[in-house]
Amino acid sequence: MAKKVKSSFINMVLTLTIITVVASLALGSIYNLTLEPIAAAKKAARERAIKLVLPTFDSLNSFKVQIPADPELTAGNGNQDSLEFHQAFESGKLIGVAVSTFSNQGYDPTQIQLMVGFLPDGTIDSTVVTQQKETPGLGTKMTGEKFNGQFAGKNPAKFSLYVTKDGGQVDAITASTISSRAVCDAIRRANATFESVKKEGGTE
Repeated sequence: MAKKVKSSFINMVLTLTIITVVASLALGSIYNLTLEPIAAAKKAARERAIKLVLPTFDSLNSFKVQIPADPELTAGNGNQDSLEFHQAFESGKLIGVAVSTFSNQGYDPTQIQLMVGFLPDGTIDSTVVTQQKETPGLGTKMTGEKFNGQFAGKNPAKFSLYVTKDGGQVDAITASTISSRAVCDAIRRANATFESVKKEGGTE
């Protein structure tokens, strides 16, 4: 009887080990199979966002830029210390720069991500929200034209990228001041980083 119990226990351990190994191999295979399609989908989404925030272009030059060492810009960033820049050219001439930016100050813990298009003189051509999980019907309105459209054609040198409640010129979404502030935070981060590159002659 004791032998039977021992044998059953060993068999159970072996069975669980085999199941674990097989499951791990299966998960690994699925991960490898989906890795490339996911990367391709992200790349396509990024390219669509760039086209939405800039004038027509025929070539891109992408690189990363360090976020300026400003407490307001780096607070709560974790290990994310740079932004992706996409210089757009038409017939060899720079016509704009799309900056992939973010904010961790939204209502939901999920990072808010935007693509902001700047013309060479620093004017914002357009913005588009590429990731957010804010409150449906409230913070999600950040993706709409009524809120998002107020940044188009504005130059941050003359337009204060803070909500009016904080002394700026951005009209916050009704009942969603936190989400509105997060968008402003992301755009200010993009602008400050863009200006740092411009000073170095990188956007000429």
